[in-house]
Amino acid sequence: MHVRSLLFGPAARLDFVEKFVASGADIGVLDLEDATPEAEKASARDALVDADPGSTALDGMMLFVRTNSIGSSHFGDDVEAAAAAHADGIVVPKLETDREVQDVRAAMAAAGFTGGLLCGGIESVAGLHRVVEVCGAGLDLAYFGAEDFITDIGGRRTESNDEVMYARSKMALAGRLSGVPVLDQVVVDYLDAERFAAEAVQARDLGFSGKLCVHPGQVALANAAFTPSDAELAHARRLVDAAAAAAAEGSGVVAVDGMMVDAPLVERARRLLDGLESG
Repeated sequence: MHVRSLLFGPAARLDFVEKFVASGADIGVLDLEDATPEAEKASARDALVDADPGSTALDGMMLFVRTNSIGSSHFGDDVEAAAAAHADGIVVPKLETDREVQDVRAAMAAAGFTGGLLCGGIESVAGLHRVVEVCGAGLDLAYFGAEDFITDIGGRRTESNDEVMYARSKMALAGRLSGVPVLDQVVVDYLDAERFAAEAVQARDLGFSGKLCVHPGQVALANAAFTPSDAELAHARRLVDAAAAAAAEGSGVVAVDGMMVDAPLVERARRLLDGLESG
Protein backbone atom coordinates (compact mmCIF):
# COMPACT_ATOMS: atom_id res chain seq x y z
CA MET A 1 0.00 0.00 0.00
CA HIS A 2 1.47 3.32 -1.12
CA VAL A 3 0.02 6.13 1.03
CA ARG A 4 1.68 9.53 0.96
CA SER A 5 -1.09 11.58 2.52
CA LEU A 6 -3.94 10.88 4.91
CA LEU A 7 -6.30 13.83 5.47
CA PHE A 8 -8.66 14.11 8.44
CA GLY A 9 -11.99 15.91 8.49
CA PRO A 10 -14.96 15.88 10.90
CA ALA A 11 -17.46 13.11 10.31
CA ALA A 12 -20.29 15.56 10.96
CA ARG A 13 -19.22 17.50 7.84
CA LEU A 14 -19.85 15.10 4.99
CA ASP A 15 -19.08 17.87 2.52
CA PHE A 16 -15.47 17.24 3.47
CA VAL A 17 -15.48 14.15 1.25
CA GLU A 18 -15.42 16.45 -1.78
CA LYS A 19 -12.60 18.43 -0.17
CA PHE A 20 -10.65 15.21 0.38
CA VAL A 21 -10.91 14.30 -3.29
CA ALA A 22 -10.14 17.83 -4.51
CA SER A 23 -7.01 17.97 -2.33
CA GLY A 24 -5.52 14.88 -3.95
CA ALA A 25 -5.26 12.95 -0.69
CA ASP A 26 -4.50 9.25 -0.96
CA ILE A 27 -6.82 8.59 1.99
CA GLY A 28 -9.58 10.82 3.31
CA VAL A 29 -10.73 10.13 6.88
CA LEU A 30 -14.08 11.11 8.35
CA ASP A 31 -13.24 11.46 12.03
CA LEU A 32 -15.72 10.30 14.68
CA GLU A 33 -13.11 10.72 17.42
CA ASP A 34 -11.36 14.05 18.13
CA ALA A 35 -13.13 16.05 15.42
CA THR A 36 -16.64 15.09 16.57
CA PRO A 37 -17.93 16.39 19.93
CA GLU A 38 -19.40 13.81 22.31
CA ALA A 39 -22.93 15.15 21.92
CA GLU A 40 -22.76 14.84 18.11
CA LYS A 41 -21.23 11.38 17.73
CA ALA A 42 -24.51 9.47 17.37
CA SER A 43 -26.01 11.92 14.89
CA ALA A 44 -22.75 11.98 12.92
CA ARG A 45 -22.85 8.19 12.63
CA ASP A 46 -26.46 8.28 11.46
CA ALA A 47 -25.69 10.92 8.83
CA LEU A 48 -22.67 8.93 7.67
CA VAL A 49 -24.77 5.82 7.11
CA ASP A 50 -27.51 7.76 5.33
CA ALA A 51 -25.04 9.49 3.00
CA ASP A 52 -23.18 6.24 2.19
CA PRO A 53 -20.15 8.18 0.87
CA GLY A 54 -18.13 5.05 0.12
CA SER A 55 -20.54 4.18 -2.68
CA THR A 56 -19.76 7.36 -4.63
CA ALA A 57 -16.99 7.95 -7.16
CA LEU A 58 -13.92 9.19 -5.28
CA ASP A 59 -11.42 9.50 -8.14
CA GLY A 60 -9.18 6.75 -6.81
CA MET A 61 -9.05 8.06 -3.24
CA MET A 62 -9.67 5.64 -0.39
CA LEU A 63 -12.21 6.67 2.24
CA PHE A 64 -11.70 5.67 5.88
CA VAL A 65 -13.60 6.39 9.09
CA ARG A 66 -11.74 7.07 12.32
CA THR A 67 -13.52 5.39 15.20
CA ASN A 68 -13.32 6.22 18.84
CA SER A 69 -10.85 4.11 20.83
CA ILE A 70 -11.55 0.43 21.32
CA GLY A 71 -12.37 1.00 24.99
CA SER A 72 -15.00 3.59 24.17
CA SER A 73 -18.73 2.92 24.35
CA HIS A 74 -18.92 4.29 20.79
CA PHE A 75 -16.48 1.86 19.22
CA GLY A 76 -18.82 -0.92 18.12
CA ASP A 77 -21.36 1.51 16.66
CA ASP A 78 -18.55 3.37 14.88
CA VAL A 79 -17.34 0.20 13.17
CA GLU A 80 -20.86 -0.72 12.10
CA ALA A 81 -21.40 2.78 10.69
CA ALA A 82 -18.15 2.62 8.73
CA ALA A 83 -19.16 -0.72 7.24
CA ALA A 84 -22.66 0.54 6.36
CA ALA A 85 -21.16 3.64 4.73
CA HIS A 86 -19.02 1.36 2.52
CA ALA A 87 -15.76 2.90 3.73
CA ASP A 88 -12.55 1.29 2.50
CA GLY A 89 -11.29 0.95 6.04
CA ILE A 90 -11.18 2.31 9.55
CA VAL A 91 -8.62 4.21 11.60
CA VAL A 92 -8.50 3.13 15.25
CA PRO A 93 -6.65 5.48 17.61
CA LYS A 94 -4.50 4.70 20.64
CA LEU A 95 -3.81 1.01 20.08
CA GLU A 96 -1.47 -0.48 22.67
CA THR A 97 -1.48 -4.29 22.38
CA ASP A 98 -1.67 -7.02 19.77
CA ARG A 99 -4.80 -8.30 21.53
CA GLU A 100 -6.53 -4.98 20.86
CA VAL A 101 -5.76 -5.33 17.17
CA GLN A 102 -7.25 -8.82 17.20
CA ASP A 103 -10.33 -7.46 18.98
CA VAL A 104 -10.70 -4.75 16.34
CA ARG A 105 -10.52 -7.35 13.58
CA ALA A 106 -13.18 -9.38 15.40
CA ALA A 107 -15.42 -6.31 15.62
CA MET A 108 -14.93 -5.66 11.92
CA ALA A 109 -15.88 -9.26 11.12
CA ALA A 110 -18.97 -9.02 13.31
CA ALA A 111 -20.01 -5.90 11.41
CA GLY A 112 -19.56 -7.64 8.06
CA PHE A 113 -16.51 -5.49 7.37
CA THR A 114 -14.16 -8.37 6.64
CA GLY A 115 -12.63 -6.76 3.56
CA GLY A 116 -11.94 -3.45 5.26
CA LEU A 117 -8.45 -2.10 5.78
CA LEU A 118 -7.19 -1.25 9.25
CA CYS A 119 -5.00 1.71 10.15
CA GLY A 120 -3.86 1.87 13.78
CA GLY A 121 -2.69 4.84 15.79
CA ILE A 122 0.39 4.57 18.01
CA GLU A 123 -0.16 7.45 20.39
CA SER A 124 0.93 6.39 23.85
CA VAL A 125 4.01 5.20 25.72
CA ALA A 126 2.56 1.70 25.98
CA GLY A 127 1.70 1.65 22.29
CA LEU A 128 5.18 2.71 21.27
CA HIS A 129 6.75 0.20 23.68
CA ARG A 130 4.89 -2.64 21.91
CA VAL A 131 4.74 -1.08 18.46
CA VAL A 132 6.30 -4.02 16.58
CA GLU A 133 3.79 -6.45 18.07
CA VAL A 134 0.88 -4.07 17.46
CA CYS A 135 1.80 -3.44 13.83
CA GLY A 136 2.38 -7.12 13.17
CA ALA A 137 -0.93 -8.25 14.70
CA GLY A 138 -3.04 -7.36 11.68
CA LEU A 139 -2.62 -3.70 10.75
CA ASP A 140 -2.50 -2.64 7.11
CA LEU A 141 -1.21 0.82 7.98
CA ALA A 142 -0.10 2.68 11.11
CA TYR A 143 0.62 6.23 12.20
CA PHE A 144 2.50 7.98 14.99
CA GLY A 145 0.51 10.54 16.99
CA ALA A 146 3.00 12.91 18.57
CA GLU A 147 0.54 15.15 20.41
CA ASP A 148 -1.09 12.35 22.41
CA PHE A 149 2.27 10.64 22.93
CA ILE A 150 3.89 13.71 24.48
CA THR A 151 0.84 14.27 26.66
CA ASP A 152 1.08 10.67 27.87
CA ILE A 153 4.80 10.78 28.60
CA GLY A 154 4.53 14.17 30.32
CA GLY A 155 6.81 16.03 27.95
CA ARG A 156 6.53 19.24 25.97
CA ARG A 157 6.12 19.71 22.23
CA THR A 158 8.70 21.87 20.49
CA GLU A 159 9.27 22.98 16.92
CA SER A 160 12.60 21.14 16.92
CA ASN A 161 10.87 17.73 17.30
CA ASP A 162 13.87 16.61 19.37
CA GLU A 163 11.50 15.22 22.00
CA VAL A 164 9.91 12.78 19.52
CA MET A 165 12.94 11.82 17.43
CA TYR A 166 13.40 8.54 19.29
CA ALA A 167 9.68 7.76 19.03
CA ARG A 168 9.54 8.55 15.32
CA SER A 169 12.66 6.48 14.68
CA LYS A 170 11.24 3.53 16.61
CA MET A 171 7.98 3.84 14.66
CA ALA A 172 9.86 3.71 11.36
CA LEU A 173 11.84 0.67 12.53
CA ALA A 174 8.63 -1.08 13.54
CA GLY A 175 7.13 -0.43 10.15
CA ARG A 176 10.10 -2.06 8.47
CA LEU A 177 10.17 -5.04 10.84
CA SER A 178 6.44 -5.71 10.51
CA GLY A 179 6.11 -4.86 6.82
CA VAL A 180 3.46 -2.24 7.60
CA PRO A 181 3.65 1.24 5.99
CA VAL A 182 3.83 3.95 8.65
CA LEU A 183 2.71 7.59 8.52
CA ASP A 184 4.31 10.50 10.36
CA GLN A 185 2.75 12.89 12.89
CA VAL A 186 0.51 15.89 12.19
CA VAL A 187 1.60 19.50 12.05
CA VAL A 188 -1.21 21.25 13.91
CA ASP A 189 -0.17 24.71 12.71
CA TYR A 190 -1.69 24.20 9.27
CA LEU A 191 -0.58 27.66 8.09
CA ASP A 192 3.11 26.79 8.56
CA ALA A 193 3.82 25.21 5.19
CA GLU A 194 7.57 25.51 5.66
CA ARG A 195 7.50 23.44 8.84
CA PHE A 196 5.25 20.82 7.29
CA ALA A 197 7.46 20.47 4.23
CA ALA A 198 10.60 20.16 6.35
CA GLU A 199 9.00 17.54 8.61
CA ALA A 200 7.78 15.57 5.61
CA VAL A 201 11.26 15.46 4.07
CA GLN A 202 12.74 14.33 7.40
CA ALA A 203 10.02 11.70 7.78
CA ARG A 204 10.80 10.26 4.38
CA ASP A 205 14.50 10.22 5.28
CA LEU A 206 13.66 8.27 8.44
CA GLY A 207 11.68 5.67 6.47
CA PHE A 208 8.06 6.80 6.79
CA SER A 209 5.75 6.19 3.84
CA GLY A 210 3.67 9.34 4.21
CA LYS A 211 2.28 11.95 6.57
CA LEU A 212 -0.94 12.81 8.36
CA CYS A 213 -2.67 16.01 7.24
CA VAL A 214 -5.19 18.17 9.10
CA HIS A 215 -5.81 20.68 6.29
CA PRO A 216 -6.25 20.23 2.52
CA GLY A 217 -3.36 22.63 1.92
CA GLN A 218 -0.95 20.15 3.51
CA VAL A 219 -1.78 17.33 1.10
CA ALA A 220 0.18 18.63 -1.90
CA LEU A 221 3.21 19.12 0.36
CA ALA A 222 2.99 15.55 1.62
CA ASN A 223 2.48 14.10 -1.84
CA ALA A 224 5.47 16.02 -3.18
CA ALA A 225 7.75 14.99 -0.31
CA PHE A 226 6.92 11.30 -0.63
CA THR A 227 6.99 11.14 -4.43
CA PRO A 228 10.46 10.56 -5.93
CA SER A 229 11.61 13.43 -8.13
CA ASP A 230 12.63 12.97 -11.73
CA ALA A 231 16.25 13.55 -10.68
CA GLU A 232 16.04 10.86 -8.00
CA LEU A 233 14.56 8.37 -10.42
CA ALA A 234 17.13 9.11 -13.09
CA HIS A 235 19.96 8.66 -10.56
CA ALA A 236 18.43 5.39 -9.34
CA ARG A 237 18.22 4.05 -12.89
CA ARG A 238 21.88 4.96 -13.49
CA LEU A 239 22.87 3.08 -10.32
CA VAL A 240 20.92 -0.04 -11.25
CA ASP A 241 22.12 0.00 -14.85
CA ALA A 242 25.74 0.52 -13.80
CA ALA A 243 25.54 -2.32 -11.28
CA ALA A 244 24.07 -4.64 -13.92
CA ALA A 245 26.80 -3.71 -16.41
CA ALA A 246 29.52 -4.28 -13.81
CA ALA A 247 28.07 -7.67 -12.87
CA ALA A 248 27.96 -8.69 -16.53
CA GLU A 249 31.65 -7.85 -16.81
CA GLY A 250 32.48 -9.73 -13.62
CA SER A 251 33.39 -6.56 -11.76
CA GLY A 252 32.13 -5.58 -8.31
CA VAL A 253 33.32 -1.99 -8.58
CA VAL A 254 30.73 0.56 -9.69
CA ALA A 255 31.18 4.32 -10.02
CA VAL A 256 28.25 6.61 -10.82
CA ASP A 257 28.18 10.41 -10.88
CA GLY A 258 31.62 10.61 -9.29
CA MET A 259 30.84 8.32 -6.33
CA MET A 260 31.69 4.74 -5.52
CA VAL A 261 28.55 2.63 -5.31
CA ASP A 262 28.15 -0.41 -3.10
CA ALA A 263 25.35 -2.94 -2.64
CA PRO A 264 23.19 -0.94 -0.17
CA LEU A 265 23.03 2.02 -2.54
CA VAL A 266 21.99 -0.22 -5.42
CA GLU A 267 19.37 -1.92 -3.23
CA ARG A 268 17.87 1.46 -2.27
CA ALA A 269 17.78 2.43 -5.93
CA ARG A 270 15.99 -0.80 -6.83
CA ARG A 271 13.43 -0.26 -4.07
CA LEU A 272 12.80 3.27 -5.29
CA LEU A 273 12.16 2.06 -8.83
CA ASP A 274 10.14 -0.96 -7.66
CA GLY A 275 7.94 1.32 -5.58
CA LEU A 276 7.24 3.49 -8.61
CA GLU A 277 6.32 0.51 -10.74
CA SER A 278 4.12 -1.12 -8.08
CA GLY A 279 2.39 2.16 -7.28
